[in-house]
Amino acid sequence: MNTTARETNDGVTADAIERAHAAIAPHISLTPCLEAKTLSAMLGCRLFLKFENLQFTASFKERGALNFLLSMDADARARGVVAMSAGNHAQGVAYHAGRLGIAATIFMPRDTPFTKVSRTRSLGADVRIEGASLTEAAAAAREHAQRCGAVFLHPFDDPLVIAGQGTVALEMLDQVPELDTLVVPVGGGGLLAGMAVAARHLKPDIVLYGVEPEHYRAMHQHLRGEAVSVGGDTVAEGLAVRDVGRLTASIVRDLVDDVLIVDEAEIERAVCWLVDVEKTVVEGAGATGLAALSRHRERFAGRCVGVPLTGGNIDVRLLASTLLRGLARDGRLVALSVSVPDAVGSLSAITTSIAAAGGNIVEIRHDRLFARESARRATVELVVEAQDRDHVALIVRALDAAGFPVAENPIHK
Repeated sequence: MNTTARETNDGVTADAIERAHAAIAPHISLTPCLEAKTLSAMLGCRLFLKFENLQFTASFKERGALNFLLSMDADARARGVVAMSAGNHAQGVAYHAGRLGIAATIFMPRDTPFTKVSRTRSLGADVRIEGASLTEAAAAAREHAQRCGAVFLHPFDDPLVIAGQGTVALEMLDQVPELDTLVVPVGGGGLLAGMAVAARHLKPDIVLYGVEPEHYRAMHQHLRGEAVSVGGDTVAEGLAVRDVGRLTASIVRDLVDDVLIVDEAEIERAVCWLVDVEKTVVEGAGATGLAALSRHRERFAGRCVGVPLTGGNIDVRLLASTLLRGLARDGRLVALSVSVPDAVGSLSAITTSIAAAGGNIVEIRHDRLFARESARRATVELVVEAQDRDHVALIVRALDAAGFPVAENPIHK
C-alpha cells in the first residue's frame, strides 16, 4: 500500500474528484457527518457517521451516476444510457437521467428487492429484469447498449463514476478534519477507490479499510491473489458482486490498508443498532462499515473513525424481519415451548405465571395433536417479550416453579 495517491489511475485523481464535486454539488444533498456518541461509547472509538442514506435516492450512488451523466455531450445524451444494478446505482441513474432528459434503461438481476425495482421504475427508467446475478445482468445490459447504440454506464469501474463517489471523502474530511480512519463498504469497489484517492491526497497518513460480507469477499480474495469464490444469500445484497472492477482493484491495492470481512449476524446487528440508537434506516450494505467496527474493535480502539452509511433502500419486510431477529438475539424476544397437562386451567396458569414475572406474550399456540408426549399432555408454544436475557431467565424460573418445564428455542447468535 502506497502512502500517497497516484495521479495515473486512468484519470481518477484528486483534481478529478474536486471537479466532480463542483459539478454535482448543486444537485445533491450535503449530507451530515455526525458523531455517534452512544455507539462510540459502545465500540471504544470516536465514531462519525456520514448519512448518505439521506440523499434523494437514499444512496451515495447518485454522486457517480450524476458525474458521468453531466459529462455526456449532446449526441451521447440523445442516444440514452444503459446501466445494470442491484438497485442503488439504478435509482441514481434513473433519477438524474430523468432530470437531464436522458432516456435510461436499467437491467437488474432477478433477486433485486422489490422496493428497489419499483422505485427505479417510478423514477422513469425502463427496467429490465435479466439474469440470476449482477454479472448476468451486466452482460445483458452491454449487449442491449451495443445493439441500440446507447451509452453504457458502469456502476463502479469507470473513472467518472469513481471520481463522483470520491466526493464522499472530500465532504467527510471537510466536515470532520480530525478523522484518522475511514471504513467503507465494498461491492465493486467504486466508493472505496474514489474515497481512497481523495483521502490520501488530503491526509496521506489516514488509515483506510474496506469491508465485505463473508459470502461476497471478492475484493479481499482478489487482493490476496486467491481464486474468487462467492455466492449465497446476504442481507447486504448491494455488495453481492462477483467481479470487482479492474480500475477499482488497482486503486484499492495501491491505497487501501486492508479489506475486512463481516458475517451476516454482524450486519443484521448493525442495521438494528442504527435503527435503535441512531434512529435511522440503513440497508444491509450500508451497515457493513459499522459491523466491521463491532467485529474488529481492536483495530479501532481510541481512533477517530468515519463510516459512510451508504444507503437506506431496504425492503420493509426484510427490515421487519431483521429487527425482530435482533430483538431475539438480544433476549428481548424469546420462543418458549412448555409441556402442560391437557386439563382445565393449564393455559391460564401459564399466562398468569408469565404476567407475574413481567413478561409480555406476543404469540401463543396450544398444540394437542402434535405434542411429543402423552395424549394427556399438550405443548404450548409462546413468543414472549422480555427486557433482556436476565429477565428471560426469571420468566423461565417462574414457569418451572409453577410446574411447567420450559424449552427455549434460541436464535443463532
